[in-house]
Amino acid sequence: MPLMNKFWIILSHTYMTKVKSKSFFISTALILFFIVAIANMNNIIELFSSEDKNKIAVIDESGVLFDPLNQSIESTNEDVELILYENSTDEAKEEVQEGELGALVVLSLDENEFPEASYYANNISDNSTESMLEQQIQQIKVVMATQKAGIDQQILADIYEPITFTKNALSEGAKTSEELNQARGIVYVMLFILYMAVMIYGTMIATDVATEKSSRVMEILVSSASPITHMLAKIVGIALLGLTQIILILAVSYVMILSKKDELTGGFFEYFGIQNTSVSTYVYGIVFFLLGYLLYATLAAMLGSLVSRVEEVQQLITPMTLLIIVAFMLSMVGINMPESNIITVTSFIPFFTPMVMFLRVGMLEVPIWEVALSLGLLIGTIALFTIIGARVYKGGVLMYGKSSSLKDIKKAIALSKKEK
Repeated sequence: MPLMNKFWIILSHTYMTKVKSKSFFISTALILFFIVAIANMNNIIELFSSEDKNKIAVIDESGVLFDPLNQSIESTNEDVELILYENSTDEAKEEVQEGELGALVVLSLDENEFPEASYYANNISDNSTESMLEQQIQQIKVVMATQKAGIDQQILADIYEPITFTKNALSEGAKTSEELNQARGIVYVMLFILYMAVMIYGTMIATDVATEKSSRVMEILVSSASPITHMLAKIVGIALLGLTQIILILAVSYVMILSKKDELTGGFFEYFGIQNTSVSTYVYGIVFFLLGYLLYATLAAMLGSLVSRVEEVQQLITPMTLLIIVAFMLSMVGINMPESNIITVTSFIPFFTPMVMFLRVGMLEVPIWEVALSLGLLIGTIALFTIIGARVYKGGVLMYGKSSSLKDIKKAIALSKKEK
């Protein structure tokens, strides 16, 4: 059987087995449901929220605080309605306990003629309402205090008005503050996608290899196809599975964006940098995504071949998982300090390059030789691990018994030499 035929048979078997599994359908359906729910969150909130305003009784013992407070509430909060309560405090508390009123606020003046308030409610866990009322009363106090001191309100507004502070980059080709903000959002999104894909599909590869090995199917497969053919077919098959899931997610997200374009245009796209991000950022994102996947997928397949039971997979791939987590944490730190020495140095370490170097090229003007060097080191490392991984894979799939140490890699390589 020609080599490519064996490759495609193993690849198609891996892909079809996974794509027809219940776990794939359930996980994809849950993600798509989550995306649709997020896109329609406002409608969902409105569906479960009451149209009635939160009625709050106000007993104004000062005789001067209710009107300014009511005017301020009406202009800033449509969900709250203040009612000037004429009866006693005890009667108001009873109505609150019976649910006829949402809460009670008693306003008065202290010895300095400044506002003070007491808030009564059946449950004081609604921090939003309490904080809103406290802030509004605090503003009234500021106005009264400045008037008492003879300070003009316009002067006070001028004092608190933010200063004009512009940021200007002197280096040629350096990005402006606006461009950095735009890049920061899209870089964060793509880093998160890369992190999740490597974690999920890398673990899936290791688990799939361990599952076949535990059923002794692996011995038949390896005897009919070379280890490197089998390993690469597994990696590409799981990659296509992930691509299928990502395409479905992107398609649904695109439909949701189109249906909500009037609501999302501006703030959403500007925040995540989708409107003005350069094409090169997306190209780099795809390149580093694919190379990062290949690097960690090769490691996952190699480690998965060392275990005899599926239960041992998580323990043996822990070092790989820690590398991914460190790379992600470095990237999150680097988003706010992309020019730091630690980010620059780690961007050339192959295990961190897919995330950290992508962060740099997305937010900075990185010299082309640095990008080429990091890509060269990354591709070289992938090639090296592919060669080593194939040997470990060939020997590892024939190893049975408890395996919980990376020292078994040496044993697997030695066993693969005996099989030649």
